[in-house]
Amino acid sequence: MKAFIKYSSILVLLIFAVSCKVGPKRETPVVESEDLYRYDSLSTATDTIVNLRWWEMFNDPVLDTLIVTALDSNRDAKIAASRVAQSRASLGYTKADMWPGIGYQANYQNGKVAQQQLGIPGSNQNLTVGASFNWELDFWGKFRRANEAALADLLSTEFGLRSVQMSLISEVSSNYFLLLDYRERLRVSKNTLELRDSSLNIIEARFNAGIVPEIDLNQAQIQQAIAAASIPVYKRQVAQTEHALSILVGYNPDSVIVGYDLKSQTIPQMVPPGVPSVLLARRPDVMAAEQNVYAANARVGVAVAQQFPSISLTGLLGAASNDLASFGAAGAAWSVGGDLLGPLFNFNKNRRRVQVEKAKTEQAVYAYEKTVLIAFAEVQDALIEISTLHEELVARENYVRASLSARDLAAARYDKGVTSYLEVLQTEQSAFEAELSYAKTYRELLSAYVAFYKALGGGWLSAEEEQEAAAAEKNNE
Repeated sequence: MKAFIKYSSILVLLIFAVSCKVGPKRETPVVESEDLYRYDSLSTATDTIVNLRWWEMFNDPVLDTLIVTALDSNRDAKIAASRVAQSRASLGYTKADMWPGIGYQANYQNGKVAQQQLGIPGSNQNLTVGASFNWELDFWGKFRRANEAALADLLSTEFGLRSVQMSLISEVSSNYFLLLDYRERLRVSKNTLELRDSSLNIIEARFNAGIVPEIDLNQAQIQQAIAAASIPVYKRQVAQTEHALSILVGYNPDSVIVGYDLKSQTIPQMVPPGVPSVLLARRPDVMAAEQNVYAANARVGVAVAQQFPSISLTGLLGAASNDLASFGAAGAAWSVGGDLLGPLFNFNKNRRRVQVEKAKTEQAVYAYEKTVLIAFAEVQDALIEISTLHEELVARENYVRASLSARDLAAARYDKGVTSYLEVLQTEQSAFEAELSYAKTYRELLSAYVAFYKALGGGWLSAEEEQEAAAAEKNNE
């Protein structure tokens, strides 16, 4: 037994001393970036978004509750979390290949064949019991490369989970503001219908009295019908948006209680976007794509290692006896062996495997570069969108103010017989469209901030996460 331990230990140490890790070294893909974003009016190299739960900047407790509920109950988030658990298990599964497989075996034989041939009476019995192991040594780094790939896959799924969570927060926020937008348009439509019902009653009375022509009555009926038709449209859109929002938070489709109305929603202050290079170390989708490159690169090493012979150790340690009754006094039995198994001629199969994995790595690099470019574009798009929507909202507000005033003046002029009913119709239609457009632009501005924060990839998901990061930063000081 001592000899068994001695020889096996020496052999393992010698093999590990000369072992290597074949395949390309890991390299971080590089994408050139500008010093500042094109539409960064703040022109700063720092930002604070990483320290913000940015959705709280809208100051709507109902929105905060919906986001917390969605992070806990959304099915896509649960699927992403399950993928993380799967990748963690896969990493442990792959790591197990680094170590020997240890098992047990027992064998018992009893027969008279040999004794009958030799003319010896009686039977022959043999009993062997012992522990066995089989260890394929990682001489070429095949298992170490596989572990690198599994670890990168795990990190990729973790970043993927965070990406799903950030997208979920964005979708909940955008759908919430869309719901408020449709509710506001429904309110405007109902108010407009009430106004046009009142106007129609007046026009009908005047027509019956022979004061106004029938064309005025027809025009009033048309405008009343237009306002009436818009109400079921926005009712339908409110309900459908509530159903979509319910699914996002993990509930059955139902009505959704809202907080402040659309115009009472806080437009948050602009935060510095930082420099583009910082974005690469913060966006979870970019970091996930980077880990995919590392995983693909490691699998090239696995493929290269499969071109070389595998070296395995086998061993047995136990006891053997040819007499079952005296097995307890049997002596120890052991054996140590080694196997060398390698490819000789397989029609370039192993070489093609390496080429396949290299092509996959190249694709992963391109996918990473594309993800980075999209990330830059999303920040740029959000910056210009916020800037121009602020300008548009001011114009829309002036439009509403002027159109409401013109509507009231036109109605007064018509009542005094100064102008035709056509002027009233035009101003009423303009006021209706102005209020609807203002609600739409206000919602688009809120959603643009959502897109901006999502594009930056920052923000803590919970108070606990922020506290952990603060503690880690304090320890590094």
